[in-house]
Amino acid sequence: MERILTYAAWILGLTLVQVLVLNNIFLFGVATPFLYIYPILILNKHINHNILMLIAFAAGLLVDIFSNTPGVNAGAAVLIAYMRPGVLRMYAPREEFDDFEPSIHVLGPMPFLRYALTALLIHHAAVFLLEAFSLAHIGYLSLRIVCSTLLTTMLVMAIEFIRNRH
Repeated sequence: MERILTYAAWILGLTLVQVLVLNNIFLFGVATPFLYIYPILILNKHINHNILMLIAFAAGLLVDIFSNTPGVNAGAAVLIAYMRPGVLRMYAPREEFDDFEPSIHVLGPMPFLRYALTALLIHHAAVFLLEAFSLAHIGYLSLRIVCSTLLTTMLVMAIEFIRNRH
């Protein structure tokens, strides 16, 4: 029960930070961090897949409601929740893949970085492609995807290092 409350606090807290602070950041005119997705990345691997997608939908929908982006974040969050087991399987050691929470402490810094970078790249590509709904400005779109992914990955890694200090 304590674990569920902790994750709920992470999801609500980061969704609030996303809506109130991070949505207003537009670094160098291209990069916007999407930190609300972090709890989806670190939820226990053993969580029911349908529940994970429902949690991702709720978090994305909250961001959409307060950001006036109907369905963009909800769709991207559900996509990453759907793809998370496959992405995690690519970077998790086989012997530890049964039941764990993805983190720097469990996976190690480089595998966690690759996992987070891959998942965030998929998420950000979905967000910006759904938002633009056009490939007319593919260069600028690609720049936004890459820069936002890198910025979000740096924030996720910073949180992970702080969270998993020993």
